[in-house]
Amino acid sequence: MFNAIDIATSGLVAQRVRSNTIAMNLASAEVVETPEGGPYQHQSVIFAVGKGPQDRSERGVHVSEIRKEPVFRYEYDPQHPYAINEGPRAGYVKLPDINPIMEMVDLMEAARAYEANITAIEVSKAMLGSSLRLLA
Repeated sequence: MFNAIDIATSGLVAQRVRSNTIAMNLASAEVVETPEGGPYQHQSVIFAVGKGPQDRSERGVHVSEIRKEPVFRYEYDPQHPYAINEGPRAGYVKLPDINPIMEMVDLMEAARAYEANITAIEVSKAMLGSSLRLLA
């Protein structure tokens, strides 16, 4: 019973990290200059089995990596302060290639997975309560 709750809790944590990452992608979709230099890079969450890097029990899930994807798009705006000055892309601004529609779909999927994990915890708690009542 407690294993099911632990597994579902690990799913809650993983989906929360995923939701936060998606929110960061949406908020940074037009950021052309980061403290590291260059435009914001799209990030995606990679899950792995187990509760952490050393856990090989195959119980639960954890975030193994938040991967940066250096994929960009170019928009013509020669007046922009970050427009490229010379070369074949002169006048273009380098922007993150973030598709807000796909990000929203991913966010809805993460929200549904989060809700499913909450339901699994509630069902496990109800089963545990029923078992205790039978034993009492």
